[in-house]
Amino acid sequence: MKKITIAIDGHSSCGKSTMAKDLARKVGYIYVDTGAMYRAVTLYALQHGIFDENDQIDEKSLKEKMPEINISFQLNAETGRPDTYLNHVCVEQDIRTMEVSNHVSPIAALPFVREALVAQQQKMGEEKGIVMDGRDIGTVVFPHAELKVFVTASAEVRAERRFKELQAKGMEANYEEILKNVQERDYIDSHREVSPLRQADDALLLDNSHMTIEEQNEWLLERFAEKTKDEV
Repeated sequence: MKKITIAIDGHSSCGKSTMAKDLARKVGYIYVDTGAMYRAVTLYALQHGIFDENDQIDEKSLKEKMPEINISFQLNAETGRPDTYLNHVCVEQDIRTMEVSNHVSPIAALPFVREALVAQQQKMGEEKGIVMDGRDIGTVVFPHAELKVFVTASAEVRAERRFKELQAKGMEANYEEILKNVQERDYIDSHREVSPLRQADDALLLDNSHMTIEEQNEWLLERFAEKTKDEV
């Protein structure tokens, strides 16, 4: 069976990564979390003082340091899913904090950051057999992907999911703060000049506001089967 490229885009905290990871594991594809890549750059910026006291980005400094930022993924034997590594250090938990969430959209809007990471992402997908999720996978990274899905859910539902996720990990969580973050990220992601978040013309829309993880996984697996059944 010929392998295809699967691009999953959508709003923050709508379950894209969970869907993509589960599908990749079921069909034996490689999974790449592009959101984690932008979060890793954000974590690096926070760790190296690239944000000033007013949370403004020293763009010149970050641009100079981009060649030093190495992002990779390694399979976690316990979870069966890939963990994110920043310069060979596992940062999977560090990049999921609210501090990183509150700073990632401005970082992701920088043209030189997107250019560098998109080039890495396209290289990862050269051999196909890949599931990649993010904000611009179907529109910019893989505009010719055989299967494109745009995932959304209400801001309130996404905030509640994020709140419970953080609580389950024993991390500090405030629902109102998370809801505000989700709404702000939606606005920034949709209005940035470079690669704004939008549904590709040929993408399938999935509103999973009232779906279980099992239901959305079944829906996605059915779409995958439809796209690959005639491939030889």
